[in-house]
Amino acid sequence: MFTISNGIILKGQNLLPVHENIVVDDGKIINIGKDLKEGKIIDVDGAVVCPSFINSHIHIGDSIIKDEGYALSLSEMVKPPNGVKHRALADAENDELIESMAQSMWDMVYSGTTHFIDYREGGIEGVKLLKKASEDIPIKPIILARDDSFYGDDPDLSKVKNAVRKLLKVADGIAPSGFGEITDDVAMIISQECQKQGKISSIHVGESENNQIDSLNKFNMTEIEKGVNADFSQLVHLTNPKNNDLNLVLKANSNIVLCPRANASLNVGVAPLNKMLKLGLKPLIGSDNVMINSPNMLRELEFCLKIMSVYYNEYLNPCELLKMATTNICDFKINSVVQKSLIEEQNFAEFIIFKSFSKNPYLNICNRCETKNILYTINKKVSI
Repeated sequence: MFTISNGIILKGQNLLPVHENIVVDDGKIINIGKDLKEGKIIDVDGAVVCPSFINSHIHIGDSIIKDEGYALSLSEMVKPPNGVKHRALADAENDELIESMAQSMWDMVYSGTTHFIDYREGGIEGVKLLKKASEDIPIKPIILARDDSFYGDDPDLSKVKNAVRKLLKVADGIAPSGFGEITDDVAMIISQECQKQGKISSIHVGESENNQIDSLNKFNMTEIEKGVNADFSQLVHLTNPKNNDLNLVLKANSNIVLCPRANASLNVGVAPLNKMLKLGLKPLIGSDNVMINSPNMLRELEFCLKIMSVYYNEYLNPCELLKMATTNICDFKINSVVQKSLIEEQNFAEFIIFKSFSKNPYLNICNRCETKNILYTINKKVSI
């Protein structure tokens, strides 16, 4: 048992800043209050205690090809099966993949991340490799798998369904690349099979303007509209929404993930986060491909804070931004799979303690702090 004392706690779903102490026993928060002091006392003297980060979209297998293919187009970099990343993954040895993924997970741990949602290539074997790589690391991977049988203009749907069911025995969900690579029938099989088993179905949508235009020309629907109609539980990017896209997402209560640094690196645009927040959407945030970005959520938050303000000429609320990396996940059904905790009594102890530099705790984290300013990261696998 230990007590974190004299900190500014960002408490509950809304990250309300309170001057209280946290008592932790056997990996759980058992009490929060002003004068509590039980067990070992950890005096953090005005530091900011924040829920640990979740990186809500990452391709960790890309760790083997950091910075390769820089300045290529989106399709040249990531479109299966012949994108730079896919050729590299096909040629990589298992030990090389495991080692590089483990290094990226340690990078996340050191920068305050305790959970990440990965788009895992390589079918069942790919899932097993990530599980092996994460065995001794204090982080929780949420693994969304895929299979080569998904792709093509005329896939064998019986094979697709069989592949999905087999993958769901070992993975937390299914995540094909995008609607440019799969048919509507495949999309429906994936979302329906995931719903039956209470797991996550996810897909990239609206990442580039060209993808949106192609979808409108071929189907008279945007990729985002197709994602909503197929009932995917997680939509990633939404960088270039059109028409009524965002209202459709809001009405469907879809879980959405933005990846600002990746979008900038691939030169595909800046998602309209300010507009999303005004509509009442509650996005998540992720670092995306490790080949183009470090998986450090502090870097993601700072970039997002500033690019949104300059691009849309309107300041972003730093509390709402921090929620994207911490507590927004708790609003969605997929949290039953992710199991991310708030700083509340009886929840798992999953929080980061940051050195304090300013009077605004949200800007302190999003704008000031670096990995070296983390005093402690606490989660179920780590004790002080």
